[in-house]
Amino acid sequence: MGYSTLYLPDHFGDQLSPIAGLMSAADATTRLRVGSLVFDNDYRHPVVLAKEAATLDLLSGGRLDFGLGAGWLASDYEQTGIPLDPPGTRIDRMAEGLQIIKSFFAGGTVSFTGKHYTVHGVEATPSPVQKPHPPIVLGGGGRRMLRLAAREADIVSVNYKLTEGRVNRALVRTGMAEASDEKVAWIKEAAGDRFSEIELCATVFVANVTDDRDGVAAALASGLGAEPQEVLEMPHFLIGTIDQMVEDLQARRERFGISYFVFPDTVAESLGPLVERLTGT
Repeated sequence: MGYSTLYLPDHFGDQLSPIAGLMSAADATTRLRVGSLVFDNDYRHPVVLAKEAATLDLLSGGRLDFGLGAGWLASDYEQTGIPLDPPGTRIDRMAEGLQIIKSFFAGGTVSFTGKHYTVHGVEATPSPVQKPHPPIVLGGGGRRMLRLAAREADIVSVNYKLTEGRVNRALVRTGMAEASDEKVAWIKEAAGDRFSEIELCATVFVANVTDDRDGVAAALASGLGAEPQEVLEMPHFLIGTIDQMVEDLQARRERFGISYFVFPDTVAESLGPLVERLTGT
């Protein structure tokens, strides 16, 4: 259908395990890139995750995007008994984990002493194919996480602010266009001279191919306590005909600088014409 990359999330609900799933997809294809959106740092020790990721990159012939996050979905933690620490603690721990993983990708031996992790002379094998490492994907909706992503990532995902820990109206409202403007400004400020090297990404969580653009937007706006135009401008919603969607994505690229959009698998087929229209433009 023309998509460049298959991403899998990392949750305990009704989904494939991401590591095996991504390897299967890579093995079944020749050009498709695969990636995590995103691995939860709390679910695996960073050395374990680094070795798995390097193996994925090696066996796929260098087609991995490596996404890492600090964790957010409260139900995952509640169901498994994994402690859900405050956001600041989880981000600190993830930042340390990312240092270890990047060191592993660089080869040689890995040693690290931090507040959350201590690693002594781990042999960094196998080596990933992509150098200096697979593209790093980080993202979020809070200032601290986005500033970290701006300094460390190759692809920065502009997302909702996830401190709610569950999907509800308050969380979704943090994805409005004006809030997204502010998020991009944080990224620009923290990235400095390297901003031009970063690819900005956003996930479209709601995509609806329809001739009744205004009616669908009004219905969604009512549930969010927002105006229909706010829904239509939100980078995480995409509503209308294929022509209208093309115009919306081009406008979002112009406004936010977002050039990389992720769509749910449930609409992959219906958005095939959109992908054909915009890929490479």
